[in-house]
Amino acid sequence: MSLAKYEVFSTVVEMGSLTKAAESLNLTQSAVSYSIANLESELGFPLLIRSRSGITLTSNGQSILKSIRNVLHWNEKLKQQAASINGLEVGTIRIGAITSVCIQWLPVLMKNFKQEFPLIEIKIFQGGYQDIEEWIINGVIDFGFITLPTMQSFETIPLKKDRILCILPHNHPLGNQDKIRLDQLENESFITLKSGYNHDIKRILKEIGVTLKNRFEMTDDQAIIAMVENELGVSTIPELVLQGMSHKVRVLNLEPEQHRIIGIGATSLKEISPATKKFIEYVKKLLGSNLV
Repeated sequence: MSLAKYEVFSTVVEMGSLTKAAESLNLTQSAVSYSIANLESELGFPLLIRSRSGITLTSNGQSILKSIRNVLHWNEKLKQQAASINGLEVGTIRIGAITSVCIQWLPVLMKNFKQEFPLIEIKIFQGGYQDIEEWIINGVIDFGFITLPTMQSFETIPLKKDRILCILPHNHPLGNQDKIRLDQLENESFITLKSGYNHDIKRILKEIGVTLKNRFEMTDDQAIIAMVENELGVSTIPELVLQGMSHKVRVLNLEPEQHRIIGIGATSLKEISPATKKFIEYVKKLLGSNLV
């Protein structure tokens, strides 16, 4: 069986569309369809269900997807090792990252890394904590920027301790304090990230035994800030999110102080590709002064 067919199948699943996969791979849609049909014929069972809304995996397609991605991972690692022996720095790195890391860290990291290693391609997958954990498990990405603790099966590298802060509308009665306890927000309309994005605040609230009245659930930190600016509620936000951003909210420290730990997670840090290892070492070097 051809590795090219595996790549086509994996890309179709990743993109959720034959058309988008064809564009990503610089192929015609008919070539992508032909490749999938050939792979299904060789395997002896259908892999995809096609509909007007896109494609979904059959149960057999789902069961074989991780194995195919494992084959592609080891093939990529082999190519990179061979290139390294020949004095070349090439390869593809697939990285999952939460929004704040995508905004505050990755642009600078990628710009500087690409200047030193121009032949290494970087692909970014942005999502919530749960998305990234699933992408790691399923082999969609090589590693992810997530918050710790995470799944016990992952190998991790802690990078930064990031304070969790409280944000209030600028004229809120509690805004004249220097610090605020979370139990002071129990009667407030609390704006939070939706499930899968809000691991940190859920963990903190559980630890201190406080229940807040969730009024809105958002998928984006910037949306939360906008809601608070317009006096629709209060919230908590990581300090990294607020860096370098203009806003019209009152920012208070929590008492006691609360943090999240941003780190790197992967199924195995020993088995990642040479290009991925280089990028992680680059991250540690560039963020060295901020490491936990």
